[in-house]
Amino acid sequence: MSRNGQRWSRGFDTAILVGRFAMPRGTSFATHWHPVHQLACSDRGLLRIRGEHGTWLLPPSLALWIPAHIPHATESEGDAVMRGAYVDPARCPHIDWRDPTVVAVTPLLRALVEHLDRADLAPDARSRAELVLLDELRPVPVTSVSVPEPRDPRVRAVAAALSAHPADARPLAAWGSQVGSSARTLARLFVAETGLGFGQWRERLRMQAALPFLAEGLPIEAVARRVGYASASSFTAAFHRAVGVTPRQYFPR
Repeated sequence: MSRNGQRWSRGFDTAILVGRFAMPRGTSFATHWHPVHQLACSDRGLLRIRGEHGTWLLPPSLALWIPAHIPHATESEGDAVMRGAYVDPARCPHIDWRDPTVVAVTPLLRALVEHLDRADLAPDARSRAELVLLDELRPVPVTSVSVPEPRDPRVRAVAAALSAHPADARPLAAWGSQVGSSARTLARLFVAETGLGFGQWRERLRMQAALPFLAEGLPIEAVARRVGYASASSFTAAFHRAVGVTPRQYFPR
């Protein structure tokens, strides 16, 4: 059993064991870790995985390889179904990723995960499928979409307002008048408490707000307007800058 209470129906006597978990809106597994590697992916909906190394939002096209003993928390963004492949570290010594790594969920990888969820596989057939699954893991250059939370009450007030309305384009001077601070002070506090300039922080916030809309299949133009961009091209450029891939690469149709 893992630290979050998940149980597996078969003993861990194979290289890879697969579990499937329905996660209705609001479901979460508090911070935990596994003694084995985990490949976490979504069968349906959007998953949010938080850890010391960042926050990842996973549509069905992406999975996250979480090395053994790495603390993380998993949440559903809306209604989701998570499928986890749990991998014995002793059986895959050639995979030495020390940090969580995003991989592409190709049709073959998804089919192999579903195949290994069967209880009637012969040992030889299972071993062959496990080797192919491990060979199919392909990292993709997706950056963690993490939005550090500030502590100062003035900056927290700005952050909370922008979280509620990410399209708000007011400059720091306008926010300073609202929270009783100068623009220079707010700019300094954003850098000191989040490690990001105000513009960078707001861009990350907007990308995080955009991901659920993109997962729902909204047109890029509509998503751009909802999170504060005047055009699909400017939003796509910002998304690529913050996330590492374009919206269409993150959510292939």
